[in-house]
Amino acid sequence: MVHVTEGCQRLTKPVVPADIQAGMDLDEFVTALSGCAFGARRIAEAVDIYTEMLSDKKTVKFLGLAGAMVPAGMRKIIADLIRDGHINVLVTTGANMVHDALEGLYMPHYKGDEGSNDVMLHEERIDRIYDVFLPDQHFEELEGFLQDVIADLPSDRPVSIAEFMKNLGKNIENPDSILRAAYDMNVPIYCPAFPDSVIGLQAWLYKETNPLVIDAIADMHAFMDICWEAEKAGAVFIGGGVPKNFIFQSMLVTPRDFDYAIQLTMDTPQTGGLSGATLEEAISWGKVGSKSRLVTVYSDATITLPLMVGATRARLSKQTPKKQIPVE
Repeated sequence: MVHVTEGCQRLTKPVVPADIQAGMDLDEFVTALSGCAFGARRIAEAVDIYTEMLSDKKTVKFLGLAGAMVPAGMRKIIADLIRDGHINVLVTTGANMVHDALEGLYMPHYKGDEGSNDVMLHEERIDRIYDVFLPDQHFEELEGFLQDVIADLPSDRPVSIAEFMKNLGKNIENPDSILRAAYDMNVPIYCPAFPDSVIGLQAWLYKETNPLVIDAIADMHAFMDICWEAEKAGAVFIGGGVPKNFIFQSMLVTPRDFDYAIQLTMDTPQTGGLSGATLEEAISWGKVGSKSRLVTVYSDATITLPLMVGATRARLSKQTPKKQIPVE
């Protein structure tokens, strides 16, 4: 028997222990967490919001991709979301696109060990990203590829970063590449911190001896047009940083705000950093509305992203309407 304090409207939803059974699909698993608290409840809410966002045909879907998600093995999830129409606009870091280009050219990352001797790794010309290893040789091969791609860009006019990324994707044949998927599906990739990457370094090196102009703000007009023309807008943020702000700041110059927002992060708001800033804080800026559906899941995004996407895919597959047999 549940005892509820008489007259107290806050004590109407008891915590329901998770009931995890063999044979559950990801949707059923996450649904079993919805009556719990803390991160369990947040990931269940994220799936609810994400399902509604993807089901709403009026919503333009933005993805902000920060952190070392491609080296960690998340790139095919992103590429598949693009191919399935679940991402209309991608804003990411130059570093993620560097690593996607490496993988797209069939130069893999390797499982490593966070306890490795970094002095020894340096002597062996192996770079470390936490528990991921990458040989310097990969970057040497990538640099030659990038120089050829850059040489193919127009030299008689400024080139936007989105155009640069599109041209890069055109030259990658691997279908699991984010860059290639975006090229095939005509999804723009915006990379506002473009110089902060090996791609940016190679563009600078090329420009030292060849005509090349990269216009850093050329993309903003097209990006703002997308935001202005969207009936509704939803955003998923993996981490935060520049991609998060670039997406959110767009609504400051439009008469609307984001209707949906999901953030997967491990940062907390106490330091004032954008990666930890709550989505509710964005209400004060007019970036999201007071009635928008928002949730932040505080956990490793290499866990929460596959879980959220997998559970949402399972749920959407159940909602696909069956073909109706016409009545004679």
